[in-house]
Order: sequence, then C-alpha cells, then structure tokens
Amino acid sequence: MSRYHETCSVVFVLCLLGFAVSQTTDGPSISNSTESSNSSTVTSTASPECLMVNTSTCLACSPGTHYSNETLNCSCCPDAGMCSSLAYCVLCPMGYFQLLAGQLQCLPCMQGFYSNSTGALFCHSCQPGSFSNRTASQICSECGPGYYTSIENSTTCEPCQLGTYCNTSRCTECLKCPTGSEALQIASRDCTLCRPGMYKTVHDTMCHICESGSYQTKWGQENCDICPSNYYCPSPDVSPILCPVDAFCPEGSVAPGYCMETFFRKVGDTCQLTPLTIALLVIAIALMIVIVLLVILRKRKDQDRELTLSRTPLLAKERTPKKSYGVAWDAEPVYAGW
Repeated sequence: MSRYHETCSVVFVLCLLGFAVSQTTDGPSISNSTESSNSSTVTSTASPECLMVNTSTCLACSPGTHYSNETLNCSCCPDAGMCSSLAYCVLCPMGYFQLLAGQLQCLPCMQGFYSNSTGALFCHSCQPGSFSNRTASQICSECGPGYYTSIENSTTCEPCQLGTYCNTSRCTECLKCPTGSEALQIASRDCTLCRPGMYKTVHDTMCHICESGSYQTKWGQENCDICPSNYYCPSPDVSPILCPVDAFCPEGSVAPGYCMETFFRKVGDTCQLTPLTIALLVIAIALMIVIVLLVILRKRKDQDRELTLSRTPLLAKERTPKKSYGVAWDAEPVYAGW
C-alpha cells in the first residue's frame, strides 16, 4: 500500500514538472490520443491543459451530469465530455438540466420552468397560479393576492380586472364579486359592499344608483324597493316619508303633489274643481256666448248695409220724372236770388 502511494506521489511530481508518462491511472482531464491496433495501451501527446497522458478507458458523462476539468489529475480523454472515471462527472445543479450524455456543461432552465433537484434531465413547468420570470430558476414564484395566471409556463401574473378579486396566493382565476358588492380597482384582494341607495345584481360589474321613485337604506343589496303609495322618496338612500294630508302621493312618488289653491281641491287621490272655479267657468262660457251673438248680429247688419248701397243706383233709374212749374222733380232746385 505504501508502495502505491509512493508511485502516485512520483507521478504527481512528474505531472507538475511537465513530463508525459505512459501509465494507466484515472482522471478527469481531456487529451488527444491515438489507439494502436496491436496494443490496448493508449499513448498520445497531451494537450496544453494536460500534463500527463493516461487514457486506457474513457467514459461519457451520463445525462444530468457534465464533465469537470477543475482537478489536478493529469489523465486526459480524447473527446469533450469524456472522462476516465465517472467519479469526475459533476451533477447539474438546481436550476439547470442536461438531457444528453457527454456534455461539457448543463443548460439553464428557461423562463416559466424550474429545476429543484441536482442531476435533472429536464426542467418542470410552472403550474397555473405560479410563474418564473428568469432563467435557471430553482422554484416558481406564487402569484400574490389580487393576481392570477391560468396557464402553465407563465412568466408573469395578471392583475384581477374590475369587478373581480383574489384574496389568496396561487390564484388560477379571479372570482367575480357577489351580488351587492363591487371591486372598483384592478388587482383587488376583496370586494366592498354597495352603499345605501345603490344596488348590484349578479349580472352587473359595479353598483348602480337606485332609480327615481325607489329607495334602499341597507348595505350590500342586489335590488331597490319602489316607494309605496301615500309616501314619497326624495332620495334613494332615505326611508319613505309619509305624504302630507293636503297632498297626494301615488306609488313611486319623488315629491308630494299639491292641488292648485283656490281653483282646485284634493278629493281622494285626485284634484277637483272648487265651486268658485265652477262659477267662474259658467260666467266665462256665458260671456263667450254673448260675444259670439254680438259678432253674428254685427256681421248680419254689415251685410244688409252693403246690400242697400248696391241697390241705390238701380232705384234712381226706376223713378218716373215729374215736373212742377216746368221743373222735373228730380232736378236740383235753382235759386234765382232775392
């Protein structure tokens, strides 16, 4: 045993001095070699990285490993990724993989993938609800509250849209706010209740104000109530107000309705004419009748006058001329003077 150690020490010293020795030992370094057809012993000239040529057996690093040349052993192999002992093949670290044998290095996992073990032959996909936005990832990051991703190999998480929320990590989808609540910001972690005077149905995204003539005084409601009869609702967030005695308020009233004083009065749910209004209407109708009669009489009188004027020339021609003292009756009198 001591003789073997002495031999190794000598070989090591010779390697450091730059000598090439033809001896069979194991090591991880790479060399160029030629094989003789008559002998199983491999003899070659060492490359600049090799201080000793000794390659009787070279093996390829298995998948999931890579060749390491970071040793002081001087044994070399002819091809890249080959070593004289599998003990010098290094496992791929976490975040890396290697599917092929005889490779010098391992490959990093791409974005959206990860490797959480050494010697990996492949990388795993990030599952929905997680992501990886860098290479050589050892784990996938979880989507935080308010964010989600529903696909594999995701490199980022999407924020929840308006009307949806996510209150946990690793969300694969955002939930829609229930009836009577809303989410007015993206990436919401929870929903807020609709205020009094507002509502939200299952088909809506946000809360709406109650329509005119309706009301809602509670938080988180999905509908509004119509203002009842004999009440009025001036604001949707106020309870119905009792209608005054001298007013009327049908269902859905926003304000009380009053009859016009002097001319109308409230009778049940309607307004009716007062006696004074009725008397004034009778007088007005009578005056209108008198005026119409006067207009008719005036028009008839004007027609008679026009007829008389049109017949006057005819009457003058029909008269028989008479003479008195030598003067026709229809002649103009002539005064001789005094």
